[in-house]
Amino acid sequence: MKILYGVQGTGNGHITRARVMAECFTRLGIDVDYVFSGRPDERYFDMSVFGDYQTRRGISFATRHGRLNYQGTLQQLRVGRFIQDVRRFDMRGYDMVFNDFEPITAWAARRAKVPVVAMSHQSAFLSPQVPIFGGNFLLRSLIRWFAPADIHLGVHWQPFAQNIVPPFIPYQPGDFGNQSIANKVLVYLPFEDLSHIVELLKDFPDKEFYCYHPDAKDTSLNHIHLRAPSREGFIADLANASGVVANAGFELSSEALKFGKKLLLKPLQGQFEQQSNAMTLQNLGLAQVMNYLNSEALDEWLELPAGQQINFPSDATPLALWLTKGQWSNVTELHDTLWQAVLNKAPKAA
Repeated sequence: MKILYGVQGTGNGHITRARVMAECFTRLGIDVDYVFSGRPDERYFDMSVFGDYQTRRGISFATRHGRLNYQGTLQQLRVGRFIQDVRRFDMRGYDMVFNDFEPITAWAARRAKVPVVAMSHQSAFLSPQVPIFGGNFLLRSLIRWFAPADIHLGVHWQPFAQNIVPPFIPYQPGDFGNQSIANKVLVYLPFEDLSHIVELLKDFPDKEFYCYHPDAKDTSLNHIHLRAPSREGFIADLANASGVVANAGFELSSEALKFGKKLLLKPLQGQFEQQSNAMTLQNLGLAQVMNYLNSEALDEWLELPAGQQINFPSDATPLALWLTKGQWSNVTELHDTLWQAVLNKAPKAA
């Protein structure tokens, strides 16, 4: 079987999940080509695991001051280019498309009648059992048709439905030692202005903030340590931080939960997925939420104890083997196998 793997590149979470799958595919000798869309080529980093990957412009979303910018999104949308990329994509030789909310490969496969199996956090919201805040029928329709698929696997923190699988986090907390530094905090707010983040953090000189941001260069401003994007450095800092301040992206929240880090989330305003993530984790008692860069909320959160550790699976082999069998309509065994690995399941939502 030869697989084409389409990955939404707008956020690092999709790429993080794809790295886990890529390492598994390579280990099992499964032939996979990778296509990324949604960000400029120069914004991709630490991509060696994907070999000779391809990129396309795709469809992305513009943000401004921590909020989804609808006008900017429409201005950067190139419908003609998108249609052209779909029509020109050569699907010959592929037995299936594995898709993480990437629209070009999904629509190209649909034109060529190549089966598509989607696995994404967005797909989870197609299940009525999954909590969604600010969502409606129109929103679920948008998710379904943004990157259409024959089979949808949703990724979430709890087994809300049979087609929901847990996130794969490819390491154990003990891999980095068990020491958390009490005054060290990891900050990842890529949708906020870097100057606004620094302004928020400067009033807490007793804490050491390690702040990763697309616009940052490696430097230190007293107790605020700015860091350019680096997967290796980010994970090392996550492992020994006492807590994480972040937007409400799914993958980083999942990593923090596996490491047992407390979470303070500032969801991207106007983006239903992040708002739903933040409210779900708050209802589960696994995170605190602030709707703007709020120093009082940060002060209160810094005094909270450590977070709850959740043992999400590290090995994606059951999923990779399930894909190669081709019996994609049967998800029950896959669901049960993967959730058995979550020994300490998250508490039920309120």
